[in-house]
Amino acid sequence: MEFFDDYDMDYNYTAESSDPPHEEAVFHHNPTCFKEVLCVFLLVVGVVIFLLGFCGNALVIWISGFKMKKTVNTTWYVSLAISDFVFCAFLPFIITNMVMEEWIFGRFMCKFTSSVLFLNMFSSIFLLVVISIDRCVSVMFPVWAQNHRTVNKASVVVFMSWLLAIVLSFPSVLFREVGTHMGRTICYNNYTLYKHGHKTVAVSRFLAGFIVPFIVIIICYSIIVLRLRTNRMTKSSKPFKVMSALVATFFICWLPYHVSVLLDLDYQNYDHTLLVAGLKVGTFMAAANSFLNPVLYVFMGNDFKQKFKISVLSKMENAMGEDGRTTSRYLSRSSSMDGRASTHI
Repeated sequence: MEFFDDYDMDYNYTAESSDPPHEEAVFHHNPTCFKEVLCVFLLVVGVVIFLLGFCGNALVIWISGFKMKKTVNTTWYVSLAISDFVFCAFLPFIITNMVMEEWIFGRFMCKFTSSVLFLNMFSSIFLLVVISIDRCVSVMFPVWAQNHRTVNKASVVVFMSWLLAIVLSFPSVLFREVGTHMGRTICYNNYTLYKHGHKTVAVSRFLAGFIVPFIVIIICYSIIVLRLRTNRMTKSSKPFKVMSALVATFFICWLPYHVSVLLDLDYQNYDHTLLVAGLKVGTFMAAANSFLNPVLYVFMGNDFKQKFKISVLSKMENAMGEDGRTTSRYLSRSSSMDGRASTHI
């Protein structure tokens, strides 16, 4: 994803009205990341996000995709996990670029990496919106939902979400280029042929990737909370806490990034150092949402937790013999007794 190096006029060049980067044989750039506290801190955070997100979403794909019955809910979970998994898989490119302060992967990967990561940013966000709408419909119209919510229809919705995400990620194919600036090879945005290209891309991503999805999520969960409280459909406060956590996480993770990008549109009026720091921090806060999603959307679900315990214990059973089999049978009985529990919040 372009993120902080997308718009930074120094850290990674953005060409709008001036000449694009060109070869400079005199100046030799030396990376300074390991000398900066913020850069080292974000490097550690990025590696942690990559490891947790990569492994966590892989686990979700394995459990929801291969160990659980295929339902509408598991269709959402698997699709969301795939989106976040691919996102996390490409984080090493961002981390390497940040550390080296130089793009070493070539022109094709410059365009491809940025496009794929924006594809997964939008698809992940759209899937969160789809899950919110699905839960709202299930609470407001339970009978209709029971008769019309099918795996095939859910798959069509997922396909449309990914198709829209592909369209919105296409600007990276058009604008990303590789050049040399101040002695370093960079992957940058070339808006020289499009007078308002920079502003159009930034604002459209803000609206489609944050404002509209956030409004839809807020409306959906507000309706759900009011409905549950009015009908007293639950005796536990856990659903309300989970819903609050979902909305808060979405807002906290994505707001700093989008605000920083919008501020950078008028970078002449702001302190350059603060803009760079804000874009870097916003990048990894947005990335953190990719490993928080499996925790908030799946691991809190009773069905998934039961299936996870059974699946892990079945692996241990082969190594531990009869004791493992006894434990697994006990958990199986517990799972059947709790069969009414659902991951559907």
